[in-house]
Amino acid sequence: MAVNTDKQHLAIINDEITKILIGKSVTRGLGAGGYPEVGAKAAEVSRAALEEVLSGVDMLFVSTGMGGGTGTGAAPIISKIAKEQGAIVIAIVTYPFALEKARLIKAEEGIEALKQVTDTVVVIDNNRLVELVPNLPIQDAFRVADEVTARTVRGITETITQPSLINLDYADVRSIMSNKGLSVIAVGESKSVNKVDEVVEDTLKNALLDVDIAGATGALIHITGGPELTLGEANGIGEKLTEQIDPRATVIWGARVDPTFDNKIEVITIFTGVHSPYIKASQPKSEQKPKGRFDLGYI
Repeated sequence: MAVNTDKQHLAIINDEITKILIGKSVTRGLGAGGYPEVGAKAAEVSRAALEEVLSGVDMLFVSTGMGGGTGTGAAPIISKIAKEQGAIVIAIVTYPFALEKARLIKAEEGIEALKQVTDTVVVIDNNRLVELVPNLPIQDAFRVADEVTARTVRGITETITQPSLINLDYADVRSIMSNKGLSVIAVGESKSVNKVDEVVEDTLKNALLDVDIAGATGALIHITGGPELTLGEANGIGEKLTEQIDPRATVIWGARVDPTFDNKIEVITIFTGVHSPYIKASQPKSEQKPKGRFDLGYI
């Protein structure tokens, strides 16, 4: 499902996807102009349409960029609607570059608002993309974030809905995500002889938000391998990935076999309940400053 205040952006999206133009009476289909309050109002005036399309949804992934108008303003409204209807709501959002000063402030407020109405907010920091893939053309670099998001959503949903070596279920995901605040995705893969150690090292190195995972309160680990993937390898990956986190942390993991993975292992891990020194919205509530104008009281 694609939601926007800009009808031109929706027009170029594949027609097989459900498209909803929100706030037509507010924006005339021309976008939110970078104002989160406009995005929020657009979602509110289209609440009936959103409630209808979200009815019966068990798990909702909300993917958007923070710092603009529509995503920052509308995502919390959409998330709240789904949450009120009983869905597990996982937001996966991008965080602006450090040079985008005005967008950073809006992003902080948007992430804080999302934390109040979702089970968890997974942040992909554009600044980490610069560190991890500094020499990629800019379009390719942004595709990395898109691909990580797509692989994460696909990995979790397929492990729930399709036969797997080790299955997850909705209760597993709810337990690991509920009230977990800020989360980070870490991805890795390996085709070497020493796949287990290498994929763990690659995963921990490729976290898409600068955090100390030692403080994580939970971890959801999704492992995909070829037909030769063994239970011992999958278990070893899970053990090594969680050696550094709190021993009291809740850890769940799933593993599935993909016949196209010839001697390759891919790992996607979501560490929940983390804190980043670069994102104020990741601080415990007692440490945060009072919220400004972008407050859930408005919703």
